Amino acid sequence: MIDKLEFLLALAREKHFGRAAESCGVTQPTLSAGVKQIEEQMGVLLVKRGSRFQGFTPEGERVLEWARRIVGDSRAMREDIKALRHGLTGRLRIAAIPTALPMVAALTTPFRERHPNVQFTVLSRTSVEILDLLENLEIDAGITYIENEPIGRVNIVPLYQEHYRLLTSADAPLGDRTSVTWAEVAQVPLCLLTPDMQNRRIIDRLLKSAGSESRPTLESNSMILLYSHVRTGRWASVMPEKIAQTLGLTETIRAIPILEPDAVQTIGLVVPRREPMTPTTAALVTEAKRIAPSLA
Repeated sequence: MIDKLEFLLALAREKHFGRAAESCGVTQPTLSAGVKQIEEQMGVLLVKRGSRFQGFTPEGERVLEWARRIVGDSRAMREDIKALRHGLTGRLRIAAIPTALPMVAALTTPFRERHPNVQFTVLSRTSVEILDLLENLEIDAGITYIENEPIGRVNIVPLYQEHYRLLTSADAPLGDRTSVTWAEVAQVPLCLLTPDMQNRRIIDRLLKSAGSESRPTLESNSMILLYSHVRTGRWASVMPEKIAQTLGLTETIRAIPILEPDAVQTIGLVVPRREPMTPTTAALVTEAKRIAPSLA
């Protein structure tokens, strides 16, 4: 039964019968037959069928919720028993918003020192994607904003607060200031993250609250690309203080505090709300709580 529920999760993830079957290592007829067997056991249709995958029925959505819970518990049980015999092993899958990526090493490095047999996969994703990946059991943890937008059914460990800086050339307008306002920031040519990023939505809201609108002359989902444009001296950007420090400031690039208001957003670790947690996830939560004071 568990393997057939895995088929449902793959179908929800891939939204395509062929790709779902491939991700499960089975043929498409095998996957389709497995889904049909669940439908026969439940006595309802779970999947809208046509020439291609068309989504889940209302009953299918409800079964999918149970499938995530059952499969998650099954995986947690297997990992728990394995940890009893061999200690913590395996791979931790973490997704982080782009502005938090430089801080991931502060968590993974001490974790690996304590648990050297654990490996990591770290992905850059939007805050919305992180929650979807968590829900569909595709990652073990996320690092994202925890106060600005709804984050669903997760456990949270606050890590640090994000303060904003105007990154600009020292000889550009506002480059000689010790602080600037959001209204002033709106007057310079900005390069910002794309609108699908929550950081961009936060900045747009702050600019609007100052009576201005966000009109970036360049958008990208890469912080590195934004910073490379700032370094030309012809662009400016708004970045969290910690990422500005990580990228490194040159003699010609300044990071100026943005006040009025001094906006703050909390970044935290989010993990599925499941008890008991898997051993590796529980260890990650413990590590996050241990290092959080040093990140403040």
